[in-house]
Amino acid sequence: MSEQYRTDVTKSSAGAGRVRRGPRSPAEARGAVRQVLSEQSHARRAACEPDTLSDALLVASELTTNAMLHGGGVTGFDVEVVGEDLYLSVSDRERRRPVALEPVDHQGRHRCGGRGWPIVCRLSRTVLVSDLPTGGKRVTAVLPLPTECRERVTGG
Repeated sequence: MSEQYRTDVTKSSAGAGRVRRGPRSPAEARGAVRQVLSEQSHARRAACEPDTLSDALLVASELTTNAMLHGGGVTGFDVEVVGEDLYLSVSDRERRRPVALEPVDHQGRHRCGGRGWPIVCRLSRTVLVSDLPTGGKRVTAVLPLPTECRERVTGG
């Protein structure tokens, strides 16, 4: 069984093909993740642990924020439960790969940001970054779902 959230596919104004529009804010991305995990929980009669939900919401926030701040905006967003994993994918317009920055710059000043990517990598089982044929990239984080999120409860 696969529960998923996909953004609408629409024609771009330039007519250059199809563009998938993503959430307009990290809050919308978190809402999509909540919706998918809630539907999954109802379908399987097993609630996810709060820590699992928190991790998924944090990864969704970080990926969408990074796309908005560094990638020219979100061009696609997917969240889907497949088997034992939650797949979160965010596409943007920038081909450059995400990088982890040192907390202190070369002049000894503390950086304000740069911690999101290491958080995504730490909370995810796998993180894949792939180039898109139309330009930009897609970042997919795969988060493991504990047994209570994925096992079906049987009975009358």
